[in-house]
Amino acid sequence: QGLRNHGNTCFMNAVVQCLSNTAPLAERLALGRYRARGPRAEVTHRLAALVRALWTRDYTPQLSAEFKNIVSKHSSQFRGNAQHDALEFLLWLLDRMHEDLGAASPAQQSRGPPQVGGGHSGGRALSHDRPHPSPRSSLTCPHCLKQSNTFDPFLCISLPIPLRQTRALNVTLVLQCERWRFVRVGLAVPLLGTVADLRELVAREGRIPPEQVILAEVSPRGFLRSLSDPEALGAAGEAGPVYAFQPPPARRAGTGPGCPRSLPTSPAVPRLEGPRLLPSTARSSDCLHRAPAGRILLLLCNTAGTGPQLARFGPPLVLREERGVSWEQLQQSILAQLRGVLRGEVRTQGTGALFRIRLAGGSAPCTYLSPQDPRPLCHPAIDRALQLSGAGGPPHVKLTVEWDMSTKERLFGGIQEEAVQDAESVWRQQQAHGQQHSCTLDECFQLYTKEEQVRAPPGA
Repeated sequence: QGLRNHGNTCFMNAVVQCLSNTAPLAERLALGRYRARGPRAEVTHRLAALVRALWTRDYTPQLSAEFKNIVSKHSSQFRGNAQHDALEFLLWLLDRMHEDLGAASPAQQSRGPPQVGGGHSGGRALSHDRPHPSPRSSLTCPHCLKQSNTFDPFLCISLPIPLRQTRALNVTLVLQCERWRFVRVGLAVPLLGTVADLRELVAREGRIPPEQVILAEVSPRGFLRSLSDPEALGAAGEAGPVYAFQPPPARRAGTGPGCPRSLPTSPAVPRLEGPRLLPSTARSSDCLHRAPAGRILLLLCNTAGTGPQLARFGPPLVLREERGVSWEQLQQSILAQLRGVLRGEVRTQGTGALFRIRLAGGSAPCTYLSPQDPRPLCHPAIDRALQLSGAGGPPHVKLTVEWDMSTKERLFGGIQEEAVQDAESVWRQQQAHGQQHSCTLDECFQLYTKEEQVRAPPGA
């Protein structure tokens, strides 16, 4: 039921309506289940009469006018017909009721000395020298475990609002199975997390070990960069979609093609910052004496066109290859991976180089591998890329396979990017994070009372 406005008393009416709809307080006031003391308790009595009339539908404008007059009598600041702040009036009214009901005003009380010791076990406690409840604030030293308890009465608190802790991020999984399978999954990644957290989520989603996950941003024009574990997740996926690659199974040296083989770990070398890559004219013979043996993990993207027309086509590939292979052997391995999207059988004998291979994802000038190089994967720039592959996931090198348009049309036709299937989690995460974030009052109180670590200022 509404209240009559007696000249800019909307602030007063709003507070009365709030108190009237606070069930525990309204019940005590309307049913007279309170004991107001002292000659000045008429503020509480008039409020109780007004709340009772609202709930029994016996309200008349005279009741709210009388309440306004009583308020003006006991508080000069609310006299007249000026506008006032509703929160200011609420604090004054609660303080007035606190006095009328037989307790001293919190503003008039002197703070008692802090109590040291166990005290009460609950979050709220009754101090022994005051008849009203006061919340307890506890401070515990992490070294000596000494606890200090302070009881501070108050009329209002400012509650923090819990913010959303995650955001939706779509990741395309490139998994190893009978054939290449691409599936885009939706993940709830922590806003303040790192790439290491994303790697764990991807590993759980793809059911593969985290140390096998390679994370990279791939745009419609090719590879952008690999993601390393220490990086913050804030910018992940902004420059381009995030792809998660599962390397093919390894095989041991000296065994048959069907036996597993392990990938050698990258040497423990310091990260190099600043120096540019060696010029693309450098040959593998320049570093044969220090070239690592074994196999290398390669991420490949196929592109066609130049300038603004440059575009990626076909699926991104992952393969292991011997460091000492020739250009012709490397070309055959790449074509074997593309067998599923080729128009027909391609004869590489005597055809020369069908494409160019460029190191991708670096800030240094373009570096191309040379078909005349007897061991192109032993190029010094390959060693440099391995060193800069970052922490987390197996060391790898990103390569862009560049095709001219005529060769691409002849061998692949009009094929575009790979077809990616969306898992149900993509829609589910979009729905969850697309809705306006909401929280309950209880969650606000839980965040307010959450234990926090207080750090001493420097030099303390």
